[in-house]
Order: sequence, then structure tokens, then C-alpha cells
Amino acid sequence: MTERQRPLRIGVQLPEVERVVRWPELRDMAQAAEEIGFDSLWVGDHLLYHSADETTGPWEAWSMLAALAASTNRIEIGPLVAATSFHSPAMLAKKAATVHEVSAGRLILGLGAGWNATEYRAFGFPFDHRATRFEEAFTIIRSLLDGQEVNFEGSYYRIEACVLEPASAHGAPPLMIGSNGPRVLRMTLPYVDMWNTWHAWYGNDLPGLRQMLQGVDGACEAVGRPSDEVAKTAAVMIGLEGGTGRHHGSPGRPTSEAISEPPEQLAMRLRSYAAAGVSHVQLVLDPITLESIAEVGNVLDILDAD
Repeated sequence: MTERQRPLRIGVQLPEVERVVRWPELRDMAQAAEEIGFDSLWVGDHLLYHSADETTGPWEAWSMLAALAASTNRIEIGPLVAATSFHSPAMLAKKAATVHEVSAGRLILGLGAGWNATEYRAFGFPFDHRATRFEEAFTIIRSLLDGQEVNFEGSYYRIEACVLEPASAHGAPPLMIGSNGPRVLRMTLPYVDMWNTWHAWYGNDLPGLRQMLQGVDGACEAVGRPSDEVAKTAAVMIGLEGGTGRHHGSPGRPTSEAISEPPEQLAMRLRSYAAAGVSHVQLVLDPITLESIAEVGNVLDILDAD
């Protein structure tokens, strides 16, 4: 079989709270995405949303990632992104190592500090000092996944003689940071393999993304890390027939206008993202259905034929 020459890796985010989606449909979507040729599958790590007229919530992310790992064979999987404060950091590292083992080395560990105060209050997690809490959690997680025995005493976390046993046969999963905050970038860019931006953060258009990429390059330079050592990834919102706006649960959360283009134009757009330095995109499809995944598969065919 001839190796594909796709200009960048292309993933798809599975449903979150657009509607209630049961496991059999999620499994079918994942297996269809793998069969069609997508490179990665992503799930949001959230617990609960309240708005003026409804309460919604997704399935728990790590349980879902384990199920996806066992139901697929090739496609990469990951949280977009995991909130470090939903678990003790050592326990989150343990979950990541386990999913990495189940998936035979296909996990990408996306990490972030969290943002939705509603779910923190509802599930009893502290929402204060998020950057400091994240810094401590990130140090513990990366150290454990690197195979170290960790003793740590910080302002918010304390662990003693912790080690991940058994270690995954597939080594440590790549780390991806989902943040544009200067403080978080300073603490993570010396260590992570990948950086990610959400579509609303750059306006879902190439000029905004280029500006953001320049900022990340500058942040890499500031911490002494060659920029080309950190892979750049971006979520891209795609509108298809029947889309009504990808629902994300929180009425105050910024969003962006979906890109609605024929397959040939969308393929050209993704080539331009690759030329700008993006190596991996996560497509946020509206609507997100089996049919949508199959439709966007036509874009993969165009890219692979180049």
C-alpha cells in the first residue's frame, strides 16, 4: 500500500452536548472515522453545563477514551483537552498511562487548566488559583509519565514515593498543551510535544491563526525551546448541511463562525494551514453525525491524491 502524502494530520471531535449520543453511536462514529482515514479522534473533558433554558453534560472523558481505545485499531485518540483539576494529578497520569496501554500507544495527552466554573461548583472542585494548581499538576503528570518516582509537596498537591507501575509498554504519550495564556505557555513549552488552539481563540480563520502561531513561536524562543520542536495543532469549525451551530453548553463561551465550503475549497484551506506551520487539525463538525464524518471524508481523498 502506498504511503499517504497528506500535508497535515486530520482529526475529528466526537459529539459533546449537541444532543444525547449513546455509546453504540459513538462507537460507530469512531470506527467509521478510522475506516474513512481520519488520523485522530478527540473528546471534550467536561462534566456539566447550565444555561438559561437547559442543563446538559457529556460522558466522562477517560472512560470514553478507554472504550474508544478498545474499539479501534489505528486512529490516535485524545482529550481536547483534559482538565488537570478534575483528578489528582497522579491519578490523571495513571489514567493516561492505562489508556495509552489499551490503545497500543495511540494516546495524545492534551492538558489544560479548565475554564467552566459551573462544573467545578457542581462537582465540588476548587476553581481558585487555577494557573498555580495547573503548574503543580503538570509537573507531577509529566514527571510520572517520564518514568520518575515523584515526591512533591506544593501549595495544593502532595504526593510521596509515587511511581506508575506497571509502565506502559509504549512509553509516554506525547503531551499537548491547550492554552494561549502566557504563564501557562512559559511553564509548559519547555516540555510539551504539541500545542493546540481552539477555533474561537483565533477567529476560525487563517490570518488570526497566523498571528497566534507567531505568538507561540515567540513564547518558545523566550523559554529557549526551538519552535520547530513543538508541533502546532488547531481546532477548525466546519459547517455542513443541517448545521445549526455546534453547541458547547456555556452561554458565555466565545464561539466563531463555521467554515462552509465545498470539499475542494476546504482541502485548499487545510493545505494553507499546513503551509502556515500547522501539523494537525481537529475538525469540529456541525452537525456531528455519521453522515458528516463520511462527507468530510471526501476532503481526505482530495488531500491524499495530491
